[in-house]
Amino acid sequence: MIRYLLLGIVQGLTEFLPISSSGHLVLAEQLLKIDPPGVLLEAVLHLGTLLAVLFVFRKDVLRLTLGLAKTQERNELGRLVVGTLPIAILGFLLREWIEAAFSCVLLVGICLIITGGILLLADRASRSAHRDEVHLHDSLLIGLAQAGALLPGISRSGATIATGMLAGIQGRVAARFSFLLSIPAIIGGGGFKLYEALREPTAYKSEWGGLLLGALVAAFVGALAIKGLLAIIARGKLKTFGFYCLALGLAALIYTNAV
Repeated sequence: MIRYLLLGIVQGLTEFLPISSSGHLVLAEQLLKIDPPGVLLEAVLHLGTLLAVLFVFRKDVLRLTLGLAKTQERNELGRLVVGTLPIAILGFLLREWIEAAFSCVLLVGICLIITGGILLLADRASRSAHRDEVHLHDSLLIGLAQAGALLPGISRSGATIATGMLAGIQGRVAARFSFLLSIPAIIGGGGFKLYEALREPTAYKSEWGGLLLGALVAAFVGALAIKGLLAIIARGKLKTFGFYCLALGLAALIYTNAV
C-alpha cells in the first residue's frame, strides 16, 4: 500500500506543478532503478488527477456544460477544442516515436532544460502580461505547447501556462485555460492506457484497493498542487520551478555523459 500512496503523491504533484511528471518518471526508472508503475496503475493515477481538475474547476466545468446555448460558453468550448486538436493529432501520428522517447535520458535532460528556460522567460513576461482573454489563435499556440509535452521532460502545465503568458495573457487566465485544456488530454491519455491495461487478463488480478488509494491520493494532492500553483503564479514566482528544471536537466545530461 505504501507504494500506491507514494506514487499517488508523486503523480498529484508532478502532473500539475510545472516540472514534468513524465520526465520524473523516466529519470526515476533509469537513474534510480525504480520499477515503472505499470499501465493500469498509471492509467488510474491519471484519472485521479482528472478528478482534481474537475473538483477545483467544478464551477467552470458546470458553467460550460450547462451553458451550451450561450455564445460566450460556445466560444470558450470552441477554443478548448482547437487547443486540444494538436495533442490529439500528433499523439496519434507519432505514438511509436513518442513511446521510444521515454527510454532516452539525454532527451529528458534536454527537454527539462527547455522547460526551465520557458518558465524563466514566462516569469519575466508576467510583468507585462495584462490581457484577460484567450483568443482563438492563442488557443492554437497553447495547444501546440501542450502537444510538445508529449515528450518526457516538457511540462504540460509549464509549457501551456508559459506560452499563454508569453502571448501577453495574465498568469491566472492562462493557468485557468491550461487546466481546463488538460481535461480532454487526461481523459484521452488515461482512458487509452486504461483500455490497454484492461485488455490484459492479468490486469484484473491487481490490488484494486491499492489502485483506489493511489487514485484518491493523486486527486487530493493534485487539487492542492493546482491551488498552490495558482497562488504561486499570482505572486509571480515561476522562476523557482524554472531553476529546478534547469538543474534537474543538467544533472540528467551529466549522468548520460558519465555512463
